[in-house]
Amino acid sequence: MLKRPFVNTAALVIFVLLLIANYLTSIPWWGFALVPFVWFWITLCGSFLIRWDYHFPSLHANKDILENKVAITFDDGPNDYCTPKVLKLLNDYNAKATFFCVGQQVEKHPEILKEIIKAGHSVGNHTFTHAKSFGFFSYKQVINELQKTTLLIKKRTGLETKLYRPCFAVTNPTIEKAVNTLKLHSIGWSVRSLDTTPRPAPMVLKRITSKISKGDVVLLHDTSDKTVAVLEQLLLFLQEKQLQSVPVDQLLNIQPYA
Repeated sequence: MLKRPFVNTAALVIFVLLLIANYLTSIPWWGFALVPFVWFWITLCGSFLIRWDYHFPSLHANKDILENKVAITFDDGPNDYCTPKVLKLLNDYNAKATFFCVGQQVEKHPEILKEIIKAGHSVGNHTFTHAKSFGFFSYKQVINELQKTTLLIKKRTGLETKLYRPCFAVTNPTIEKAVNTLKLHSIGWSVRSLDTTPRPAPMVLKRITSKISKGDVVLLHDTSDKTVAVLEQLLLFLQEKQLQSVPVDQLLNIQPYA
């Protein structure tokens, strides 16, 4: 898979070679324009496709695991309407999950966060505001977002999470620097449900069940009744296939807390 250092170096080398070649023969203007054009689009895709690991590595799955285990993860909560329903379903099926929490939601619903921990699930950092412009934040802003959420979670639970899920799957050099500074584990996924799209629940469920196998990390959001409906059928499916849902840190063999 393409990585930022390689792409940057390759683009620079090709551009220099074009300049040298231009002294020997005439190179059309579009030949020079093509290099930054291709570089831009590769970098743009790499910044939004977290599974490329373009800017920095994230953990997406553990296909070397011997046990029949998967990890269900939830983003954007805690939600006072849906998260309790999700917790009940997980309890009913004796399943464990990981909740990547938005700091503002933690401020609104601290008791639900405590219920998540009490039930044996793990929690991670999903920024403080989940701003759509997060990819354009300065280093100081990114650090502030992550530290603020980590401190909120620690204040409510006593646990300092080291798990981080990039919002909107956006990565860039600034976020890389912040993640390295705070020594966080960036967690991606191998099965994306697309449960926040207009797709109906049966289509979302089929998308997951047609792909999932041991070692996979599933991305869901504890923010809608549709996801709750999908989760119930997914847990039944996992039960039938003898697949156990565990916290993502357990699946990936990493420490969730400092």
